[in-house]
Amino acid sequence: MGKKSKPTEKEFEILQVLWGRGPSTVREINDELSRDREIGYTTTLKFLQIMFDKGIVGRTRDGKTHIYEAAISESDAQQSLVNELLDGAFKGSAMKLVMGALGSRKSSKKELDAIRKYLDDLEGGVK
Repeated sequence: MGKKSKPTEKEFEILQVLWGRGPSTVREINDELSRDREIGYTTTLKFLQIMFDKGIVGRTRDGKTHIYEAAISESDAQQSLVNELLDGAFKGSAMKLVMGALGSRKSSKKELDAIRKYLDDLEGGVK
C-alpha cells in the first residue's frame, strides 16, 4: 500500500464497516457508523468518494445506488500501520513495540496464550 492510498483514521472507520459487512451502500455504511455517534449521510458519501479516488475502496453501480467495497485487505492495512508505527515511534524495535502494546492494556489469558504459541512457533522456525 503506497503513501497515496494510506487511509486516514476516519477512512479506517469506514473500512472496518466494509471488512465486517462486505460490499455495502452508503446508507448501510452510514447507519453502521451512526451507531456510536451521529454522522451525516453526505459526510459518509464524501469520505467514500475520496476513498474511491485514492483507490482504497471500489465502487459498482446497482441501478441508481452505488455499492462500495474495500479495495485493500484488513491485514495489508494493519501491516502498513504496524510498519509505520514500528519505524516511526519505536525506531525499528519490534521488542519495544510489543512491550509497549502489552504494557498499555490488560491482555486476556486467551490473548497471552496465543502470543506464547506464536513466539514458540517463531522459535521453532514455524510461521
